[in-house]
Amino acid sequence: MKKSDREIMEILEAFDATQSAHSAAGLAEVDPKTVRRYVAARDEGRPVTGPGRRARMLDEHMGKIEEWVERGNGKVHADVIHGRLVAMGLAGTERTTRRAVAQVKAAGRAGHRRAYRPWITEPGCGSSSTGARARGCRARTGGRGGRGCFARGWLGEAPQV
Repeated sequence: MKKSDREIMEILEAFDATQSAHSAAGLAEVDPKTVRRYVAARDEGRPVTGPGRRARMLDEHMGKIEEWVERGNGKVHADVIHGRLVAMGLAGTERTTRRAVAQVKAAGRAGHRRAYRPWITEPGCGSSSTGARARGCRARTGGRGGRGCFARGWLGEAPQV
């Protein structure tokens, strides 16, 4: 059964206090093998709360992949990068390279996304073009009344009805 983060911390604290897996298991009310497993994961630097990330054969080349994608402004193709990596001695498949390039490109796009800015209308700037015009709606107009209101669009006045 999966242990909660709190239970794992209690197991590790019990081991630190007793320095014995058997005694810590008695304090934390778990099996001694469970204590040994969590202590071994902590001592090896692996995450104790979940599965860790396995090493990939491209890990040593990720710096070059990131450099090439950045230099190409995210427009470089994975097959081109794979050819360069094979020339450098990579024994992996093109699929592995495509996954790594997609991961690098997604990380690059995430840092350059537009912020979501919802349209917040000015109080009194309703959907009625006559009401908004009469009140001199100044929403997103830079101070010019009558332009830029939702009812009239962004380009100017709505036709008179």
